[in-house]
Amino acid sequence: MNQRALIQECTRLTALFLTSRAEALEQAVRVSVDALRGGRKILLFGNGGSAAEAQHFAAELVNKFFKSRPPIRAVALTTDTSVLTSIGNDAGFETVFSRQIEALADAGDVALALSTSGGSPNVIRALRAARKRKMVTIGLTGEGGGKMAGLCDILLDVPSSRTPRVQEIHLIALHVLAEEIEKRLVKKK
Repeated sequence: MNQRALIQECTRLTALFLTSRAEALEQAVRVSVDALRGGRKILLFGNGGSAAEAQHFAAELVNKFFKSRPPIRAVALTTDTSVLTSIGNDAGFETVFSRQIEALADAGDVALALSTSGGSPNVIRALRAARKRKMVTIGLTGEGGGKMAGLCDILLDVPSSRTPRVQEIHLIALHVLAEEIEKRLVKKK
């Protein structure tokens, strides 16, 4: 694919996602804001590039997106290497996120799962654990949502199976979420 075609594909997929998933994106904002107003938190997880995006989003909430303001409660479950490696070593990599959900989650918290394929075993297991904890589950995936689809209260699936395109649009979706969450939680002075 040449550069021009690549840019056209990115533009087309972004526009398609933002129009076709607008209602789900708004719902994700609303449930996140409601949870945060209720003293709950957002727990994020994913592998590889999705782990990086989870960390990026958590940083925007804990620190700031646009406005200097009090921190917003968000934790990326991808960052504690001692926890990740001990769980991975002792119980298996499939449990690195679910074990943390069991330790840290409360009913009403938000589990935000990222998987371009929708089929990562550790993400699936974490979503099952989140459901048992009565968390709200939001999934960012590729086309159709894969195995994650049935485990997500809100599914934000990008209409593509190409990993780079899915990850690019996930970042746009996360930026929309961060901006809207910040705007709705921070009172104007």
